Amino acid sequence: MRNQTTVEVDCSIDEVFDYTTNNVAEWSLIVIEDEPIEVKPEGVGSTFRVVTEEDGNRMEFDGLVTLHEPPTAHTVRMVGKQFDIEAEYLFEDLGGRTRITQHSTVNGKGMVKVMFFLFGWLMKKSSCKAGEQEFANLKRMIEARESVGQ
Repeated sequence: MRNQTTVEVDCSIDEVFDYTTNNVAEWSLIVIEDEPIEVKPEGVGSTFRVVTEEDGNRMEFDGLVTLHEPPTAHTVRMVGKQFDIEAEYLFEDLGGRTRITQHSTVNGKGMVKVMFFLFGWLMKKSSCKAGEQEFANLKRMIEARESVGQ
């Protein structure tokens, strides 16, 4: 299942890139833990652990940074028991504002793969709405930080 979400933020590209990639558990509505395991100076190859919780369902993922090109691109791969996720973040400088676009691909495993096949259209609609809510919160958090000068 593939999804794309975009938002424009009233903040510089450098600040948006840094906050988005380094504070996921702060701005995300479903990520409750984002723990670095091994941090590589160049970013690529860094590993982390993510815990999500949605509707009382808690899941853990092992993550790997596969692309890190500040301040324009950042991609991670997260491996979980039920499904794997690849999330690509692209950042565009709009002259003091920043456009963030996330392309995500979710690949189910076992029965989840069957569920994606049978109900993918419904799940995609739900996933799009969740992505919009996540990015609305990201925008709110960044712009609130900007207004207090952080």
